[in-house]
Amino acid sequence: MLRVRALSRCWRGLRTSSSASVQVQNEPILSFTEGTSERAELLKALDDLKGATEEIPCVVGDEHVWTSDIRYQRSPFNHAHKVAKFCYADKELINKAIMASVAARKEWDMKPVQDRAQVLFKAADVISGPKRVQILAKTMIGQGKTVVQAEIDAAAELIDFFRFNAKHAIELETQQPLNAEGTTNSMLYRGLEGFVAAVAPFNFTAIGGNLAGTPALMGNVVLWKPSDAAMSASYAVYRVLRDSGLPPNIIQFLPADGPVFGDTVTSSEHLAGINFTGSVPTFKRLWRQVAQNLDTYRTFPRLAGECGGKNFHFVHRSADVQSVVMGTIRSAFEYGGQKCSACSRMYVPDSLWPQVKQGLLDVHRKLRVGDPVEDFTSFFSAVIDDKSFGRIKKWLDYAKSSPSLTIVAGGHCDDSKGYFVEPTIIETSDPQDDIMKEEIFGPVLTVYVYPEDQYQDTLRLIDTTSPYALTGAVFAQDQTVIDEASFVLRNAAGNFYINDKSTGSVVAQQPFGGARASGTNDKPGGPHNVLRWTSPQAVKQTHVPLRGWTYPYMN
Repeated sequence: MLRVRALSRCWRGLRTSSSASVQVQNEPILSFTEGTSERAELLKALDDLKGATEEIPCVVGDEHVWTSDIRYQRSPFNHAHKVAKFCYADKELINKAIMASVAARKEWDMKPVQDRAQVLFKAADVISGPKRVQILAKTMIGQGKTVVQAEIDAAAELIDFFRFNAKHAIELETQQPLNAEGTTNSMLYRGLEGFVAAVAPFNFTAIGGNLAGTPALMGNVVLWKPSDAAMSASYAVYRVLRDSGLPPNIIQFLPADGPVFGDTVTSSEHLAGINFTGSVPTFKRLWRQVAQNLDTYRTFPRLAGECGGKNFHFVHRSADVQSVVMGTIRSAFEYGGQKCSACSRMYVPDSLWPQVKQGLLDVHRKLRVGDPVEDFTSFFSAVIDDKSFGRIKKWLDYAKSSPSLTIVAGGHCDDSKGYFVEPTIIETSDPQDDIMKEEIFGPVLTVYVYPEDQYQDTLRLIDTTSPYALTGAVFAQDQTVIDEASFVLRNAAGNFYINDKSTGSVVAQQPFGGARASGTNDKPGGPHNVLRWTSPQAVKQTHVPLRGWTYPYMN
């Protein structure tokens, strides 16, 4: 049995101070180095899944439902391997799930927050311990992640989401209004009146668990639409939640066609919220549907969305070159550039570009792209599916044909066995080229080399080039430049890094999210997010009876 020291066993008996502060720490990241017990257990879990096809139903309450619309999740690096067989929920089943959830809502919402929090605390401990390697293996095989990328996602981040959100929910109860002479005031943090639709992406197992788990924690009922390309790991997380005490009908597990799911939930009078991570066009579509159906709803739905970014690294002449190189390689190419926060545009002064370029090329030659299960030395693996591969290939073809773009390294791709794309570095002579504006979501980094003495203009360029504003990083040793960049780029990134890469946010340390086209910036991973899924009720109780109706000045 994998032995992991659980830093918070709060579900067994919450340890709180007089101010109801729950003691929680970030989950340690395991090394999986040669000879460790976690590596041996992970290898066994991976071996158990080789060639296997898991059957995953829709789940409404305790009922496992199969429709005739059968689909398959395929491994990105070996698309002949059907990882999971599942089915799409149809409109009738989605509506059935809505009504079952709404019927269960009041009883769940009336449970003390400590009871609801214990479900997440227990689930976190289960994932930290006995189910850790199983969920990691499903994430590696199903979503094409390397060991470390699976560990920081499907273990550490997911565990942190559950523990810290449970902590924040309990501590929110202590946020109470002032009392006055003769009166007692209180705030009840109710769930939303209706259901929340949680629409999850493929790239982080943790995000799916958080999108569904956090609203449920706050007393809501949830319809969870997992990504087709993350089905196996998502279902494992759902089963952990149920086995940890989550009652039936609180989270319904509903794989579905995107438009069918969106059309159905947005046409229901009971829609109370949408918790979304995905593309800008999809989120805009849902938003428009909600707007068109406003007269249908019993309440104004809450919309929270994270939609990706065109994330930047700005390099000043005073920057540490090695830090720039290593941070950019990791940010741009880890998980094949398929992180919402991945660096895809970089601005380097002409005085440093020869050094930075050589450093990038030296590392690029050593990067291995391959099967993350058979070869633990792979830095990243295939991109997620054929649509992603096709989209990235079009950008590579565009780069090869554009007079303003030069491919410095990489540029090749092959989908014969898996959806493999080489890590690609492109230099542009046009800072307004579309490749500097649009999200690619693949291992493609484009560099604009700017005149050293025009760094202030370049900062303004970064701020205005792309519609996104998710993450960004400034590399400089000159504090005056750092202060200036922080001012100019204040609205260019929701997560802003100084002398660090644009990826790697940690729950409770760097709550995540951005504005502009990147989303609603509701900061999952921070204490603010749990409040988003409540409908507070202020209650005043008067202890001194009112004996008259006139005011003193009237006498």
